[in-house]
Amino acid sequence: MAKLYSYFKQSSVTLFMLCSIFSFGQKSSKKPNVLVIFTDDHRYSGVHALGGMDVKTPNIDLLAADGVTFDNTYLMGAFTGATCVASRAMLLTGTNLFELGGAGHKILEKSKTIGETFQKEGYNTHIIGKWHQDGESLKRSFTSGDKIMGRGLYLVDHFRMPFYDWDKAGAFKKEDAYLLGYDDRGNIIRKPVPKDAKRGPTGTEENGPHTSEVIANEASNYFNTYKSKKPFMMYLAFHAPHDPRQAPQKYKDMYPAEAITLPPSYMPQHPFDNGHMFLRDEELAPWPRTTEVAKQQLADYYAIITHLDVQIGKVITALKESGQYENTLIVFSGDSGLAVGNHGLMGKQNIYDEDGIHVPLIFSGNLIKNKGTRFNALSYIHDIYPTICDFVQVPIPVSVSGKSLTPVIKNKKNQVRNSTYHAYRQFQRAFRKGDYKLIEYVRANDFSNKNGASITGSRVTQLFNIKKDPWETQDLSFFPENKEIIAEMRLEMKAKAIEIGDKKENIQGEKYDFWDFY
Repeated sequence: MAKLYSYFKQSSVTLFMLCSIFSFGQKSSKKPNVLVIFTDDHRYSGVHALGGMDVKTPNIDLLAADGVTFDNTYLMGAFTGATCVASRAMLLTGTNLFELGGAGHKILEKSKTIGETFQKEGYNTHIIGKWHQDGESLKRSFTSGDKIMGRGLYLVDHFRMPFYDWDKAGAFKKEDAYLLGYDDRGNIIRKPVPKDAKRGPTGTEENGPHTSEVIANEASNYFNTYKSKKPFMMYLAFHAPHDPRQAPQKYKDMYPAEAITLPPSYMPQHPFDNGHMFLRDEELAPWPRTTEVAKQQLADYYAIITHLDVQIGKVITALKESGQYENTLIVFSGDSGLAVGNHGLMGKQNIYDEDGIHVPLIFSGNLIKNKGTRFNALSYIHDIYPTICDFVQVPIPVSVSGKSLTPVIKNKKNQVRNSTYHAYRQFQRAFRKGDYKLIEYVRANDFSNKNGASITGSRVTQLFNIKKDPWETQDLSFFPENKEIIAEMRLEMKAKAIEIGDKKENIQGEKYDFWDFY
C-alpha cells in the first residue's frame, strides 16, 4: 500500500511538472503584440526627457524610462513639402526615400507593408488615425481600423476633423466622412460634414473632441474590448502636433509665451534662400520671426504636445488594464522635425536636424530588459519596421532595405550604420559622418501649378560639428582648416548618392535632379 501511495505521489508530481512546463511553453511562445505610436511633426527636442526643453511630456518620458531610446534617428528626406508623406511611406515599407517609386503617396505593390507582413504571421492588424498613402495599400495592410483621417477631406482644424469608419473595400468616399461634436448633454455625436464648411482653425474644444482625444479613445476601446486569441499589431497614427497648433485652453495656459526659452538656433530670418522658402508652413507666421512671434509659436507647439502626451498616457493605461501590456512591444516615434522659429523657419522643408529630420525613437514596455538605456546609433525611420520584425521574431520581407536596430538594443553592436544621407527635393542634400554634417544647397529650376516655372535657391555649403553644436548654429565651412574635411565629405556624399540611387529617374514625376545643378 505504501509503495502504491508512493507511485501515485511521484506520478502526480511528474504530471504537475509536465503540465507546468507545457503551460509555461504556451505562455512564452505566444507572439508579442506590437503598438506603433507615430506622431506628426514631432521633433526630437519635443520630448522633455530627450531634449530637456520647456515642454512637459511626463507620459512619453515614462516610455523612455521603461524602454530604450535612440538619440540619433532621422528622416531621410522628402520630395514634397508634405514631408510626412515620404516619412510614413518609409516607416510602412521599410524602404529608403529613393526606393519609394515616387514622393510616397502610393505604396508600390512589390513593397510589403508592415501590416501585410504581420497579417501573414497570424496577427490582427489595426489602424487608427492618419493615413497619407493610397487606398489600395491601406486596404491590404490592415484587417480592421477606425477613425481614419486624411482621405481627401481635411478642414485644417483639430476640433473639426473629418473621420471615416473602416471600409474593407478601401474606398473611403467623401460622402461617408463625418465630424464629431457634442449634443446638449455633452455626449459625443456624429455630424455630417457641411458642404460649405470652410477650411481653417476656427474650432475650439466647445465644437468637438480634439483629434488626439478621438484617436486615443479609439485605441483604448480597442484594448478594453479585445477578445481575439490572435496577437495584434496596431498602427496608432496621431495628427498632433501638426499645425494648426490647437489645444484645449488649460494646456495653452501652461505655456505663457513670455516665459518660453527660445533654442540656440532661433533666428528672425533664414540667412539665404534654401529653395523652398515660400509655402504654407512658412506662411503660418509673419517675417521676420521676431522673438515674440517665435515664442508664441513655440508655446502653442508645446501646448499641443502636452495635450497629446496626456492622450498617450490614457492609451498606455488602457493597454495595462487590458492585461496585454506585459506582452506588447511599444514603439514611439515622430515623422519629422519642425523648425518653429529655428534658423528663421517655421516648417520642416529643410534638412537641419531639429528643424526637419531629427525624430524621437523609443522602444518600450515589459519586453525591453535594459530599461532607461540611450543609444547613439545612427538610424532612420525606415529602420523601425525591420527592428520590430527582428525583435518579435517575424521574418523580414526581402523588399525591406532598412536595417534592424535589435543588435544594438541587445548590446551586440554599437552601430548598424556609419553615416546618414538626407535629401529635400532638388535643392538640398546632407551627409553626416563622425562629428560632422555637411549640407549642400543649389540654385535650381522649379515648377509649380500656382507659379509656373522659376529658378530659386542658393548655392551654399554649410559644415557643422554636430557633436559640439547639435542646434547647428556655427557654420564651419569657411574656415581654411576644414577644407580637407569638406572635400572628403563631398566625395563620400556623392558615392552614397550613387549607392542608394539618388536620381530623379527613381522618383516618379520628379522633373529636376539636384546633381544637375550641384
